[in-house]
Amino acid sequence: MDGKKVLITGGAGFLGINLIRHLLPRGYEVASLDVEDFDYPERDRVEVIRGDIRNKALVNRAMNGVDFVVHTAAALPLYSPADIHTTDVEGTRNILDAALKNGVKRVVHVSSTAVYGIPDHHPLYETDRLEGVGPYGQAKIQAEMVCLEYRARGLTVPIIRPKSFIGPERLGVFALLYDWAVNGHNFPMIGSGNNRYQLLDVEDLCDAIALCLTLPEEQADDTFNVGAREFTTMKEDYQAVLDYAGHGKKIVGFPAAPAIWGLRILDRLGVSPLYRWVYETASKDSFVSIEKAERQLGYAPKFSNKEALLRNFRWYLEHRAEFENASGVSHRVPWKQGAIGLLKKVF
Repeated sequence: MDGKKVLITGGAGFLGINLIRHLLPRGYEVASLDVEDFDYPERDRVEVIRGDIRNKALVNRAMNGVDFVVHTAAALPLYSPADIHTTDVEGTRNILDAALKNGVKRVVHVSSTAVYGIPDHHPLYETDRLEGVGPYGQAKIQAEMVCLEYRARGLTVPIIRPKSFIGPERLGVFALLYDWAVNGHNFPMIGSGNNRYQLLDVEDLCDAIALCLTLPEEQADDTFNVGAREFTTMKEDYQAVLDYAGHGKKIVGFPAAPAIWGLRILDRLGVSPLYRWVYETASKDSFVSIEKAERQLGYAPKFSNKEALLRNFRWYLEHRAEFENASGVSHRVPWKQGAIGLLKKVF
């Protein structure tokens, strides 16, 4: 693997750091391009470039000597619509344009199953209709269109659509569950919880990305759903976390319609911890077919939903003191609990 340099956009984020830890032992030289500071123990083994993918000149300089790019940087749904569009769509174009000009071999684009919107059937296949909900879902579709444009211009651009992924360093919306579990509360769920909602362990996602970097172009230059193979209902999978916490607490379902209306109102008031795509789909089935990735890439996920949740929860328990007073809008910090935090008093 000597001389194989990978630039990871969003390298300081949750997926970025897990991917760096996946690639370094495999002999890759790694560079991280991120607006955030790279504050991990691996700092002395990584070329750290601090900056924004919306800065064309910076992106062009960052591509110098790069063989592969993994594009994970994105403005998440809690950002402003303008930031989402300029980062997720125009930023993606900057990355692909600079990669093409600098002779990069391939760019793996990390998209999202948010491109399917709120679907009317399951499982979802890569050939299903794309319909973005909100600025984030729409931007993710537009970013994929840019990828297809550069694929047509001769660049190898594998596109991965991962389910919601979790693992070490992941907080975001999952910190709600973990915080309530560790403090001995029942946990409220939108709807009965009897819907099947597929997740993904970040280690399995890193495996899929590595396959897209290394397999022959005719196998990798395509679009793939990636998720766990084993998952049950949301109620059963999330209950595993409460059981592990050991307080004898339960997942408690709420009728979906009033819960969603309540969250819409909180959203408008700016005090909902959940964004629209999360609360509109949380009570519904949500799973993709991973057959294409299994067949074409040899993708073989190691973790079930329950195992992924528990692996993340154990990491949370070990590191809880580090982020007790932090909150924000990225996956690396707990999201503000907003008005839902008040429910703790009755759970």
